[in-house]
Amino acid sequence: GIPYGLQSSLLPVYLRGAGHSLTRIGFTKILYFPWVLKVLWAPLVDRVGTKRRWLVGTVSGLALTCLSSAALAPEAHIWGVAGTLLAMNTIASVQDIAVDGAAVGLLKGRWELGLGNTAQVVGYKAGSVFAGGGLLAVIDVAGWSWMFMLLTFVYAGVALFVWGAPVLDDENVKQADGSRRGGQGAEAVRPWRVWRKLMAVPGTPWTILYVLTYKLGKSN
Repeated sequence: GIPYGLQSSLLPVYLRGAGHSLTRIGFTKILYFPWVLKVLWAPLVDRVGTKRRWLVGTVSGLALTCLSSAALAPEAHIWGVAGTLLAMNTIASVQDIAVDGAAVGLLKGRWELGLGNTAQVVGYKAGSVFAGGGLLAVIDVAGWSWMFMLLTFVYAGVALFVWGAPVLDDENVKQADGSRRGGQGAEAVRPWRVWRKLMAVPGTPWTILYVLTYKLGKSN
């Protein structure tokens, strides 16, 4: 939720205060595009490597993008900042796939699935509020660079926590990973087979069009 809140709430306010035009601020919506494309790399994330490695790698990547953003000032390096935020969205979209895959392997029964879904939604919203409203207060006092340094330390701490989290050693996660790989290893290398199967499901193209239209209207 942090990258979303950062770009939907904090970035427009900060850029407007820095003197950027509304047109340029509006174009920042393009930075969300990796979330639309995450279906392209979802089969790879789901079938190659472990959930721990994907999660540690993506959270560490978010820490590095925040560290890069701390060294850039939007007033003078707007395209550099846009590049780091685009990378942040790409990494966060990969992380989202890994988190959902781990949840599928760990959570059993309606009770656990309900609690897990609640935790994910509430955590996402909390991260969005923290990045939107909370970091606005931080940036007002400490400035752009220190705000991203704070996020760098937050993500670095999360990466260490995930690396040592015993829950990711659970046999359910390993079994879920193994069942997905069994007989389907080629699909990780040739994911277009998965996409072709998906598009062959009746109603899928219209559903995709509906979701994209809904998201576009919601973002506006």
